[in-house]
Formats: sequence, structure tokens, C-alpha cells
Amino acid sequence: CTQDRCQRLDLSGNIRNWFLTGSPDSYRNFIGKGLRCLLNFPNTEVHSNAHHSSGRFCFPCSQPLGEKITSLQISSVGQLPRHFSAWNIQIARSFHTSPSFQAAPVPLFWIIVKPAQKLFAIILGRSIRNWWKALPPNKRELFKESARKNKWKILLGVSSLGVLFVVFYFTHLEETPITGRARLLVFGKEHFRELSRMEYDMWMEEFKSKMLPETDARYQVVERVVGHLSESNKDIPQVSVLKWVIHVVDEPGVNAFVLPNGQVFVFTGLLNAVSDIHQLSFILGHEIAHAVLEHAAEKASLVHFLDFLSLIFLTMIWAICPRDSLAVVGQWIQSKLQEFVFDRPYSRTLEAEADKVGLQFAAKACVDVRASSVFWQQMELAEAIQGQPKLPEWLSTHPSHENRAEHLDRLIPEALKIRESCNCPSLSGPDPRLIFKLNMQHLLESSKDQETPNSTERDLSKPKLDFPHT
Repeated sequence: CTQDRCQRLDLSGNIRNWFLTGSPDSYRNFIGKGLRCLLNFPNTEVHSNAHHSSGRFCFPCSQPLGEKITSLQISSVGQLPRHFSAWNIQIARSFHTSPSFQAAPVPLFWIIVKPAQKLFAIILGRSIRNWWKALPPNKRELFKESARKNKWKILLGVSSLGVLFVVFYFTHLEETPITGRARLLVFGKEHFRELSRMEYDMWMEEFKSKMLPETDARYQVVERVVGHLSESNKDIPQVSVLKWVIHVVDEPGVNAFVLPNGQVFVFTGLLNAVSDIHQLSFILGHEIAHAVLEHAAEKASLVHFLDFLSLIFLTMIWAICPRDSLAVVGQWIQSKLQEFVFDRPYSRTLEAEADKVGLQFAAKACVDVRASSVFWQQMELAEAIQGQPKLPEWLSTHPSHENRAEHLDRLIPEALKIRESCNCPSLSGPDPRLIFKLNMQHLLESSKDQETPNSTERDLSKPKLDFPHT
């Protein structure tokens, strides 16, 4: 879930509400494929999500993950690698834990006509402005007088339109699976299934030469982690109904995402970045939570609803502003207000919800959930050592590393209770968060001892992330 480029899972990138996951090039490919498929949209069966109770059901498969995945060599949770130093770190700037393009206006038709809608609003508003300028002064006064006489009728019409929007909003509210949060859901799930298949074909075409075989040890690790998570949470209908298919891509990017139809994509860069199996389990649990909670459909519904409302304001801007240049500035201000007041805060809310549910998934799989916050502390440390600028959270579609770690720390006590209720073995050894803190102190002390007058001349152009990997 990341920067300036279109990302699949960004922590700090700009949100683009166009399609499920991808980059500008993949967006063009996606639209091209969509145009070919638009007139031949197959009907798909709508599977209704069974409503489940808030009680937790744990299965015998929830045994220690280390026992279930014996082939994976892991380090101590939260322990920094031996060669981890202030001068020897590399990290992908925009690591993500969920696709930033997870929300697509659906059906595909709306993606294609969206620019035309804005163009129509601009032309309409500009035509109204030119018509008003062309009116003689006496006719303008007559028009104003008529508006004053019928002000209550005009107010009634505007109010009726507002009531229609409110009624539409509340009649399309649904309950989010697991969390029970009320959310707007406009589009049918069958459209997202079709878009997921198209998105899947696009990614498979892009990564066809980079897919690891099933015999690769890294593939088997991911397969076992996802299988263990799904088996441990099969009491949740949204988890058991999906077929989770694993794809491990030989790419250095620290990346992972899950399509709404259960297609799991993991980059080898992520396997190199995590310190242990517990961190990997939490990250994949987070991604699975996005698919289970249907965040793609939810974000698309909100975006489309707000875009439709924005067309009204866009028309007013171009009708009221006396010059086109001012109208362009007004349109830009409107789009930025929508982005920073609605779009990005809502994306951060969905990320926080996926963290919470993903942590619950991991707890029921007997994962050491305390490692979840350690991962984000490691990410924050690596970025700080590399000297990357720390952007304010309100500029991002995802919570900051620091706030994410703090949020998980608050959720960990509840997750530990879930873990205990599932008859998981007790966690042995010290808290990995404490280990990380002690290693941080040791790292700072070592850095001070190693400082020399020529330390500023060190080559920092090629830092390296030296986390142990699978």
C-alpha cells in the first residue's frame, strides 16, 4: 500500500482512483483491454456474502507457524541483522502493503466516459457564462427579478435534489464483513470479478518471464503462509469462498498485493526485506484483508459518488468565474480539496482497517503478532538512515510508518487474546519489540564509535538493505 510514480502498494504515494493496481503504462494496457472487452462483458453470477457472527472460531490447523513451515530459515523476531549498519542500508522508497489503485470506477464503462463527463460539465458551465454575458442589461434585470419572485421554488428544487442524493446514499449502505462498519457500495460485485480477471491477465502478461516455478523454495514459503492463513480463518465465509492462487515475481521491489478474486502476487524484494516468517504472515494477512473486506468495490463506489457530485460544482465554477484562467484555478482547487479532504483520508481509514483485520487473521494462525509493529519500525529506520524526506501523513494515501506501528501496538493486546482463545502455544522468549529497541540502541552506539572525520566522504549513493531473507 506507496511515490510519485503510480504504485501498487504505496505507503506515501498519491492516490489515483482509476483501477485495481498498477502504473501509468499498465493503466493504458488495462483501458485498451477494457475497450475490447466492453462490448462483450460476460454475465457472472453474483455470490452473496454470508453474514457471520462476531464470534471467533478457531481450527486445529492454528498451530505454531514455525512448526508448519519447517523449511524456512528465520532470524529472531525484531532482531537486526548482524551487518545492519547506518551506512549499509537499502530500501525501496515506496514499499506498500496494499495496491494504491485498488479502487476502480465500475463498470468499466465509467472509466472510459469519466473524462467526457468532466468535459461536458466544463462546456455547460462555460456556455452558461457566455449566455449571461451576452444578455442585454434589461434582460439580466428581468431574469434576476424572476429569480427573486420564484426563490422558494428554486430553493425547493435544489433541496429536492439534495434529498435525492441523501436517499441514494443511505439506500446503498452495506455492512462491511468482519468489522460491521457501514459503507457505501454502489456497483455490483460481478463487475469487480470481471475487472479482476482483466487485471490478472494484464499482470500475468507483464510478469510472465519473471514468475518463479512452484518448485522454488520462495514460492513454497509464500504458498504455505497463505495456505496457513486461509485454513486458520476458514470460518469466515469471505475467506473460504475464494480460491487463493499464489504468484511469486522475481522483482527487487518491496511489493505485494492481492486482487479481489484471490490472486496473490508477492515480489521477491519483499521476501528479502522481512526479518522473519511472522512479519511476512502479517503483511500477507493485511493484503488478504483488503480482498476479504472488498475495499476495491468500496473505494470505487465512494469515488464515483463524489465524482458525480463534483460535476455539479465543476459546472458552477465554469459558469461563475469571469475568465477561463480563473475557472481552471478553481477546478484545480476543487480537485485538490476532494483529494485531501475525502480521498486520501478515506484510503488511510481502509489501510488501518486492513491492518486490524490482517492482525486478527495472523493471530488466529498462531503468528507472533508482536512482530507486526516491528516491521514498520524497521521501515521507518531504514528510510531515516537513507535520508529520505519524511512527508506529513495528510499528503499520503497510507498512514506513516510511525503511526502504523503505534496503531498496531494498540491492537496487539486484543490480537494476543484472540491467539490465546485459539489454543495457540504460549509465546516464548522476549518481546520482539524490546529486542528491536535494544538493537536500535546498540546500532546508535556503534554508529557513534565508528564516526571518523572523513565519515562525510562515505559513498551513500548505493545503500543496501541487509535484512535476512528466506
